[in-house]
Amino acid sequence: MPAFAEPSEPPGAAGPAVPPPTAAQALTATGASPGAVATTALEALPQLRLKRGEDRRLRAGHLWVFSNEVDNEATPLLRLPVGALARVVSDREQFLGYAYVNPHALICARILSRSAVHPPDRSLLAHRLRVALALRERLYTAPYYRWVFGESDGLPGLVLDRYGEMVVGQIATAGMEALRGEMEAAVAAVAAPSVLVWKNDGSARELEQLPRQVLTPIGRLPEELRVLEGGLTFTLPLSSAQKTGWFYDQSGNREQWRRLIAPGARVLDVCSYAGAWAITALTRGAREALCVDASQGALAVARRNAVANGVTVGTECGDAFDVLDELVRRGERFDAIVLDPPAFIKRKKDIARGQAAYRKLNQVAMRLLERDALLVSCSCSYHLAAEELLGLIQAAARHSGRFVQVLYSGGQSPDHPVHPAIPETRYLKAFFCRVTRE
Repeated sequence: MPAFAEPSEPPGAAGPAVPPPTAAQALTATGASPGAVATTALEALPQLRLKRGEDRRLRAGHLWVFSNEVDNEATPLLRLPVGALARVVSDREQFLGYAYVNPHALICARILSRSAVHPPDRSLLAHRLRVALALRERLYTAPYYRWVFGESDGLPGLVLDRYGEMVVGQIATAGMEALRGEMEAAVAAVAAPSVLVWKNDGSARELEQLPRQVLTPIGRLPEELRVLEGGLTFTLPLSSAQKTGWFYDQSGNREQWRRLIAPGARVLDVCSYAGAWAITALTRGAREALCVDASQGALAVARRNAVANGVTVGTECGDAFDVLDELVRRGERFDAIVLDPPAFIKRKKDIARGQAAYRKLNQVAMRLLERDALLVSCSCSYHLAAEELLGLIQAAARHSGRFVQVLYSGGQSPDHPVHPAIPETRYLKAFFCRVTRE
């Protein structure tokens, strides 16, 4: 999820003698049975009152409250402990939802429930998981997908991926961290996985002052993850895997890639990670594929995955720009190139530099294409709109004397659904382009 410009800091305030309950405390308050929250606990929840007019975005469906939207005179934000549950209300005291709070974060509260009679207890968490699971089971025949995609599934700060009988998750917020025990119980009740791993080792947790850690509350920590995609089998070491392991968000785009790869094509997979694009192409008739990545470990995984699927990939380790420049110098040419880099624009202040990087990467790639070839250009930068990426591709084409035709415009796979009121949930762009020489 992208970072945003810091608002003004809320004024400090002394803490109350008895702090309000955290999320976990409210869920397990005296008298509460599994699946219900005690009435006394709900009454004890503090209010978070918004300034006049700051409820519009929430009423439209968004789930985030920013720290500069809170009426700190009426409800001092800093009096709330990290992870506390609170009742969010408008300036007119109208109930807007139950949220968990982190007074030290830019996004200081995230809505978990909009119903006053359905507070965020274990029953609600399990219901959210079941609704999310029902969608994925309609979409996929085997349990290899993103089960929960944060805000889009009504569980902000949470990601869950399924790998057969294993679930790998990440918690990105202090409020969801406070609910971790309840979430573990809900996951066990809904899916009964043999293994549940919290791979909470990403830098995003530092924004919420959370430690990096890997936990295995269910089963034993495995050494490898196994993925089934498009009839192929991939494995990768869990300890060195990026994020939750596999980039399920690109699975739909790789399905389109299968359809467009020409028999006998020579393929270049840039920022290849575990080799999914290259191996998919080879099993669809490509004659040769080269993987480029900055990680020797990732390239070793790609080579092993290729062999496991009955093919062979070449590898080049190094910075993508440096390796592509070297390939140009050597006079190499390819029939299909996929560019799947990490986000070049993580914050708004990175936009200008990131746009230049996307243009340069596409421009160098076009110099490596045959006269009539396929280019797949991807971006996972939320701050780069699809039309902006397309404009950069076109600028690269004009500079290179190439003509581009867009064959297909892709996004994230349907197990990463977009919340219509939360534009931040739409982040992945992929343009499949025919590139010819003018």
